Amino acid sequence: MTSVANRYREQGEGASAFAHPAPNRDPEAASPVILMVSGGADSSALLLMAATATLNIDDGRGDAPIAKERLHVLHINHGLRDMEAKEDEELVERMAASLGIPCTVVSVDVPALVAKTPGESFESVARNVRYDEANKLANKLSKEFGTSKGAARILTAHTADDRAETFFINAIKGAGPAGLSSIPFRRNRIVRPLLYKTHKELCDYLRFHNQVWAEDATNEDVSYLRNYVRKKILPAAKEKNPQLVQALSQTCDVLNDEDIYLTGVAAKAYRRVLKSAQDGVRILDAQKLAATDMAIARRIVRRALLDLEPEARLEAQHVNGTLKAVARNHGSLTASFGIQAKVENGTLTLKARRADDAPKTFHAGWLSIPGRVNLGAHSITAEVLDLNAADRPLALAKEVAEKSSGAAVFLDAAKVERAGAKERLWVAPPSAGEVLCPYGMHGQSKKLSHLLAEAGVLREKRALVPVVSVEPSKEILWVAPIRTDERFCVEASSRTLLFLRYQ
Repeated sequence: MTSVANRYREQGEGASAFAHPAPNRDPEAASPVILMVSGGADSSALLLMAATATLNIDDGRGDAPIAKERLHVLHINHGLRDMEAKEDEELVERMAASLGIPCTVVSVDVPALVAKTPGESFESVARNVRYDEANKLANKLSKEFGTSKGAARILTAHTADDRAETFFINAIKGAGPAGLSSIPFRRNRIVRPLLYKTHKELCDYLRFHNQVWAEDATNEDVSYLRNYVRKKILPAAKEKNPQLVQALSQTCDVLNDEDIYLTGVAAKAYRRVLKSAQDGVRILDAQKLAATDMAIARRIVRRALLDLEPEARLEAQHVNGTLKAVARNHGSLTASFGIQAKVENGTLTLKARRADDAPKTFHAGWLSIPGRVNLGAHSITAEVLDLNAADRPLALAKEVAEKSSGAAVFLDAAKVERAGAKERLWVAPPSAGEVLCPYGMHGQSKKLSHLLAEAGVLREKRALVPVVSVEPSKEILWVAPIRTDERFCVEASSRTLLFLRYQ
């Protein structure tokens, strides 16, 4: 949730991408920064600024220079425009080489992919391809750099103009606050540092630095909805308000802030009505949902559907149809991506198509201290270690975690016991809505689902990730073998350690 202080600390009053850098609060930052560069004006400006100026990549430093060894350019050839696409590719490679930045070019036959995914537009398939390739590269470089996958950044060149266009596109299709809030400044490790700059400002910046860029001929084709909005709707609207782009940017900020707040409220309500969360299936208390305020109930249903299929293109009819069945206390329908919704006996069951052949998970159960719990192909063991006066608990915990790549950890046994776990711990698959305070985030909480996504755990594999907690629905100690909770980490004064091993 964004506070007033944080919002204006992030943006500043009239914040500029060309501002003086803020003090470096993290001198050891060395994670990769992927620059998605098409060769157009906006992405060319992004590349030039990243290499020679300052950018806010939302790492706590504000506008600051980025160490060049962290930068890596990614260009996607979408399999269109033949020679023009090849020229764009070569232009990006030349620009990257002139700035001393490595460049990766990926060629994908997007038209062929579109033919295999009926109902999906070229733009949506191309967008998915770009982000998939960017995430693959970010994970690969994170491994090479020896840094956390979650610390990597993927920078795109979205501008205030793109935000205005997306606002109209979503309004035309019919969208709620989330869609109308348009493009956020950051989503997970994807950051858009130029979001408060206009396309004209970036073109002026490139001209000032004598930097050429490519013009995509397909941008003139108004059969694409975005181009239609750009060429037809925005110019007409600007006749009434020349500052339309800036005005819509402010509107999107307001909608985004309110959407984030209501999403938080809905998340708490979701946990109250959720009766069971299994891979491919969500079971909700239909009676509690029926008694929930409509604005929150809509978000609960959206959340449940997107938990099952994150890529689902939800329409109002899917959410409203589900809520109508809830109000009647019976009925069924098929939502986006083939999700089946059925209300009977006071429960709402949402079932994804993959549920019948979903990967096997393990049965939740208790882990005795000391003891061992079987998780199918894996197991977790627990034991307690009393330290001698000469032992150094911090060094010991660090050494064990590094040597085991996180598969073995030490926690402060006294902290665990104070939380209520003295003789046993609860081990279960991830549940919807769970949160923890991951080690290294200085007490900030994070949704478990976001942690797993940043760690690169495929959605279909997440049911196999063991979550070690104090007891059911209580504090998480360890997401094995990914991250411990900072509240239970070892300190220099720790004298009794809890040793957990995943194998």
